[in-house]
Amino acid sequence: MGFIHCCGALRRTRTYCLIPQAQFVVCEIDYLSKCPVCGNLCVQLTRIDNNDNLSVIKKFNSKGKKFFNKLKKFILYEEKPKDYSKVPVGRFYLNYNEFGVKKRCYSNLKTLKIGKC
Repeated sequence: MGFIHCCGALRRTRTYCLIPQAQFVVCEIDYLSKCPVCGNLCVQLTRIDNNDNLSVIKKFNSKGKKFFNKLKKFILYEEKPKDYSKVPVGRFYLNYNEFGVKKRCYSNLKTLKIGKC
């Protein structure tokens, strides 16, 4: 997921990967449908060429809509962010320590045998 700098802050956008043209290695387009502060539509094209030079083209509102529609046919795929909240976690719990002795919970005071004869 990409970000566009608009109204003094970074706004989260939808990111699309484009077919790289002749002299460019990476081409990506970021699309912000509506800025929460100013309400503008914003489109930003980011390209990296063979010499690692970065070029950025940014368009707003109607010009941005036309620019995005013009580049729509070159879109390969939309980059989806990974959801790290759904990382699989095992539910297995081993009740033995590294010496092979069963672990005991000492929070239950009835099980303690301190002071008993």
